[in-house]
Amino acid sequence: MRSHLLNDATAESYRRSVTEGVERVADRLATTRRPFTGVTPAELAPAIDAVDLDKPLGDTSAALDELENVYLRDAVYFHHPRYLGHLNCPVVIPAVLGEAVLSAVNSSLDTWDQSAGGTLIERKLIDWTTARIGLGPAADGVFTSGGTQSNLQALLLAREESGTADLGRLRIFASECSHFSVQKSATLLGLGRDAVVSVPVDRDKRMQSVVLAAELETCRAEGLIPMAIVATAGTTDFGSLDPLPEIAALAAEYGAWMHVDAAYGCGLLASRTRRNLLDGIERADSVTVDYHKSFFQPVSSSAVLVRDRHALRHATYHADYLNPRRSVEELIPNQVDKSLQTTRRFDALKLWMTLRVMGADGVGRLFDEVCDLAGAGWDLLRRDPRFEVVVEPRLSTLVYRYVPEAVTSPAEIDRANLHARKALFASGEAVVAGTKVDGRQYLKFTLLNPETTVADIAAVLDLIAGHAEQYLGENLVHAAS
Repeated sequence: MRSHLLNDATAESYRRSVTEGVERVADRLATTRRPFTGVTPAELAPAIDAVDLDKPLGDTSAALDELENVYLRDAVYFHHPRYLGHLNCPVVIPAVLGEAVLSAVNSSLDTWDQSAGGTLIERKLIDWTTARIGLGPAADGVFTSGGTQSNLQALLLAREESGTADLGRLRIFASECSHFSVQKSATLLGLGRDAVVSVPVDRDKRMQSVVLAAELETCRAEGLIPMAIVATAGTTDFGSLDPLPEIAALAAEYGAWMHVDAAYGCGLLASRTRRNLLDGIERADSVTVDYHKSFFQPVSSSAVLVRDRHALRHATYHADYLNPRRSVEELIPNQVDKSLQTTRRFDALKLWMTLRVMGADGVGRLFDEVCDLAGAGWDLLRRDPRFEVVVEPRLSTLVYRYVPEAVTSPAEIDRANLHARKALFASGEAVVAGTKVDGRQYLKFTLLNPETTVADIAAVLDLIAGHAEQYLGENLVHAAS
């Protein structure tokens, strides 16, 4: 079994195995004609259940053949131009190369004596990002597994910086369109979901700063503590951006920690034409960025950034076997001192390779393309009498629904849209997401693929309308019979 260990004696075997795997994936990418096969859990489960994990195949080619049947054939392929579902991006090749390198070397980014250059590369990328945000010379941060972890750590720091042990008095303010991880974080931090004050949004789905001001004043009058304000720069459903300058001013006035969840909108940091949409983010106390959304990186690649590096001390614990206190005095850079994780992948290498090959402008142009595409999709939807669209996009998300020409009940329209999404997914011809707006069922395009065209959007809209019309027609027949 030592022949399977990656080392100097097996380097050639490693080369052959990985090359064969890459060729299989490349063939699949080159020949995939739709984003999904439409396979159901009931259809796929027997093939996976039949695998006996206690009886290895003993051969890489055989394992890849099996993988074709249990995974590669039926995977959902985000690179396909008609994958328009969730916040999943096609990935750039330099990042995939970085993924291959980091997996093979397998550095752990918790301590210097496990990562060496990896530690300094991650720190360099953190400095690069905080500079793009404008957080100032005292800024710092650390890579995380994703936006949920980044938001959790940011709110942990906010809780500790509040200076009170009376957790029942702490309040977090976030828009009604903010990410669910805000509520989850409040629960994990011992505050409870009731600690999160939901602030209404305006017609563009942006937090209403006037209402926020009133809620903050009520909080103060009731003897409660405004622990944090979470502004969202790119909401999951609408891609909307909260008014950052106004929120920053209110955070300063009421002594609240300002956190900006820019998991989606962080791609604007690389844009030459839309960077102004993030004006005000430089005043944040902490920021979440997900490079694996709008920087076209493989999952996972995220970070939490802070204005004052000293705030990260609230995540610091020392262990003699890992990061003893003397290592601080010796100026040994242990990233575990800043992180909620201990063992941690060298995910920063993917972004490093991307910037060294493509540059930030290259990434920014890709994100600008999908934002431009969303604008074109908006024009298409608002001119199409079959659909209603909710809000003009600022980033690359469109929320809309099919509305039949003949008057029918709101509940029936909901069911028609839900059916259309399910039927489209089952066909495998395209993947779209769904959500609810004011209690009604809507559909969603999340456009993160520059290869998607307006023609693709138009074709998918025709498919959705066809499925919805078929559903309504069949129901009409059933009702009449």
